[in-house]
Amino acid sequence: MKKRNKIIYWIATAWLALGMLSTGIVQLIRMKEDVAKITTLGYPVYLLTIIGAWKIPGVIVLLIPKFALLKEWAYAGFFFIMSGAVFSHIASGSPAEELFPPLLLLVLTMVSWYFRPANRKFIPAASGTINQ
Repeated sequence: MKKRNKIIYWIATAWLALGMLSTGIVQLIRMKEDVAKITTLGYPVYLLTIIGAWKIPGVIVLLIPKFALLKEWAYAGFFFIMSGAVFSHIASGSPAEELFPPLLLLVLTMVSWYFRPANRKFIPAASGTINQ
């Protein structure tokens, strides 16, 4: 892996981890601003707890070595959460500035995933048989 790609990966991953960890904590403690936002979007407040509770282990999995399959799940979860947030803001007519945080985290998720080193990628074992 080129040094440039490693630098891009770690910068994107560090910012992604910081963003997901901080928003996960904010969601778990149900800050007034987040409660107001999620209810404005039409979602129940308990969704904050579910999303916040899954963001924190996702961050841990991304940062520790090994567990490539879990990393894929974490990236997928982050992608679904952030793309859903972007779509929810667009569909509800939120002001443009409300789109920036989830859009930034969505881009960081994709950049981190794309530039991840080979030892952090899930490569399924080749098998000559089909499991039935």
